[in-house]
Amino acid sequence: MKQQSVAVILPCRNEEAAVGATVTAFRAALPDAAIYVFDNNSTDNTVNVARAAGAIVRTELTPGKGNVVRRSFADIDADIYVMADGDATYDAAAAPTMIRELIECRLDMVVGVRSSIADASFRPGHRLGNAILTGMLSYIFGRSFSDVLSGYRVFSRRFVKSFPALSEGFEVETEISIHALGLHMPVAEIGTAYKVRPEGSKSKLSTFRDGCRIFLTILMLFRVERPMLFFGMIGTLLGFGSTVIAIPLAVTYARTGLVPRLPTAVLSTGLMILAFLSFFSGIILDTVVRGRRELRRLAYLALRPPE
Repeated sequence: MKQQSVAVILPCRNEEAAVGATVTAFRAALPDAAIYVFDNNSTDNTVNVARAAGAIVRTELTPGKGNVVRRSFADIDADIYVMADGDATYDAAAAPTMIRELIECRLDMVVGVRSSIADASFRPGHRLGNAILTGMLSYIFGRSFSDVLSGYRVFSRRFVKSFPALSEGFEVETEISIHALGLHMPVAEIGTAYKVRPEGSKSKLSTFRDGCRIFLTILMLFRVERPMLFFGMIGTLLGFGSTVIAIPLAVTYARTGLVPRLPTAVLSTGLMILAFLSFFSGIILDTVVRGRRELRRLAYLALRPPE
């Protein structure tokens, strides 16, 4: 087995209190890895602390974790990528195990499933949102992950270089999960500890705001990835509504031979036309999506697997 080059990617914004400990922990766990801290417009001393700890510091000026991930995946060249947060909440000691799992099982992604070691480290609202999103992905794609929102992941080169990162914020973890599910990539999950942030480090997450953004991302990707199901559901609802409205009109016409409520008849006809349009839109878009998925699969297969 040849020596694999490993890059650790740590998106950071105002993590002066935690980034030093994070870099040190990953340096101890992965002494041969290149550790990159991507600063995202920090206004504190994050950059200097990261450099002092031995990290390679890069800058992404556009705010948002998704923008940082897109930039880092594009700029960094390695065989294996480890992504975590710079807030010292993820267990760096688990990284070698995750990497070994990726290589030995020839996987494309290993997700660090968070197991909270302190109640304060994993908020109830975040748990609930994670469970809802996990269920939605399972329904849409037939399978899911135990921790969709985990920011601790190990990737193969072919995953990173075939991932068309489009998200701008914290919904990028959801987009990563959907990319793996959509292409049926070989993936695995490993339980890892999840710790409380160090004193002085503040979370940038908003349970409601970021939860809404992630929910809208799933709906958008549902429409893009499963258009037949998405537009089929809309067409079914429109067709059902048209039928319900039309039944009384049909009964009246059978008895009297008249259609006294013309606006209702027009509404019923319009709803049924929209239902058929929705169904046919789903069929056409499903063909388009299949072609796009084949192209993404070919781009993925053009890169070598972990060795």
